[in-house]
Amino acid sequence: MPRPKQRTPELRDRLLRAAIDTLTDGGIAGFTTRRVAAGAETSVPAVYELFGDKAGLAREIFFEGFRRLGGMLRAVPDGADPRHDLVCTIDAFREFVRHNPELVEVMFGRPFADFDPGRGERAAGDVVRETLTGRVRRCVEAGELDGDPTDLAHVLIAVAQGLARQEVAGWLGVTEVERDRRWSLAFERVLRAP
Repeated sequence: MPRPKQRTPELRDRLLRAAIDTLTDGGIAGFTTRRVAAGAETSVPAVYELFGDKAGLAREIFFEGFRRLGGMLRAVPDGADPRHDLVCTIDAFREFVRHNPELVEVMFGRPFADFDPGRGERAAGDVVRETLTGRVRRCVEAGELDGDPTDLAHVLIAVAQGLARQEVAGWLGVTEVERDRRWSLAFERVLRAP
């Protein structure tokens, strides 16, 4: 009778969840394959067998972050007001970043020296860009914005990412009112009607 397979998809999923939990609890500095393995109640060799190395594990966290963010952005419904829909999409981006700062660091930063996303990994962010570009395109078509939808979407992503990282770091203001005001100010200026 063959030995039961030990490196199952379920173990892989458990390791990925443990990796994200380890990252969330201990930050980048506390992220080790040993801690991930312990969190998943398995061995370090299992981590290496399923993910190759620590960089492979970071790569999967990167992809999972974009899957989650893409899901949140796609969950914002299309309504009758394209500008409102775009603002709601930006708000969803902000909420994701505020609640997942360590995950965002892996997605948009370069915290691991041995993991530098290449062209294939960057494609993981396509759903985010496509969702935002689609929302911007609706605004342009409705006369709410003027410009190339792709260019405008890239600017919006950059502004949202910068503001969110400033907020997570505690540099965007002391109170919620200050932080909200600065978000509103930034997007009122960027989304100014033609």
